[in-house]
Amino acid sequence: MRHVHDRAGHHDRLSGAAVGERRAPAHNVGGLHRATRGVPVPSRRQEAAWVADAFRPNASGVSDLDRMWQIMERSRLTIFRGCDEVEPGLFALLTDLFQKPVIPAGVLLQPDLDAGDDSDGDSVARPEALRWLDKQPQKSVVYVALGSEAPLTADNLHELALGLELARVRFLWAFRKPAGTSAPDADVVGLLPAGFEERAREHGLVWTGWVPQVRVLAHGAVGTFLTHCGWGSTIESLVLGRPLVMLPFVVDQGLIARTMAERGVGVEVAREDGDGSFGRDAVVAAVRRVMVEEEGTIFASNARELKEVLGDQRRQDQYMDELVDYLRCYKDNSC
Repeated sequence: MRHVHDRAGHHDRLSGAAVGERRAPAHNVGGLHRATRGVPVPSRRQEAAWVADAFRPNASGVSDLDRMWQIMERSRLTIFRGCDEVEPGLFALLTDLFQKPVIPAGVLLQPDLDAGDDSDGDSVARPEALRWLDKQPQKSVVYVALGSEAPLTADNLHELALGLELARVRFLWAFRKPAGTSAPDADVVGLLPAGFEERAREHGLVWTGWVPQVRVLAHGAVGTFLTHCGWGSTIESLVLGRPLVMLPFVVDQGLIARTMAERGVGVEVAREDGDGSFGRDAVVAAVRRVMVEEEGTIFASNARELKEVLGDQRRQDQYMDELVDYLRCYKDNSC
């Protein structure tokens, strides 16, 4: 094999599916809307628009995805956080597409992940979000976190908030100021519907400070994760066996959500295919399917099964050992 550069590209924030999108026939909505060899699952129209937008040049004159692609083209191999158990066949497909090795690093388990709801020994130092969870029944809370880059509109925020209220379930919302919002940090809750916090006070907490996400997901009171399906957040949830309510917003998140729905570990919030808008009723339906209705036991069972696979420390260590062996082999040019 001819090697262009003696370097490796490593990707953690984006899933392997995102890289396959770079092989789509055109960087426009029409081209990205169709299934291709690189992305065998067709994107919804709004998702295709997200990907096409990510190829538009930024202030540097080069888009973030094109910059990533240039790095990959100059690399001898590429390493992804992931494993065949989550995305079967993906690494073989990408290796074939790029004509260079694409290697899984495993899910990179954090140590003592399930100890997240243990007492800190200091109730004052214990984050308030965890202290609130301590008072809730087991598996009764929807943890809501949509990352730091979701392009939420005022209408999105209102419909999500009202959906959580109408679903009549406990929730902990790690509320982040939407990108481009000029409101001061202290006033971000003012972006929510009038009176929402007061009405939801008995069964919900909107928290604008820092939230230790892994510890929250590991807490026994959390039953479901309402997520944007960023790859890191998705892995954290799966490793802890939490079923998902999925509300993707950018780049590869729609493909990740589709994959997780196919695995039976959660449901997507229904959206309009044209502009990606969603209403409170769609939020209610998705949350209650996972948290309240009988079908929720199936999602929870599937999530627990996947947890057993991903939580297999021996198998995950094997991924890392194989990666180290491969890198040594490459260094010695013996592969």
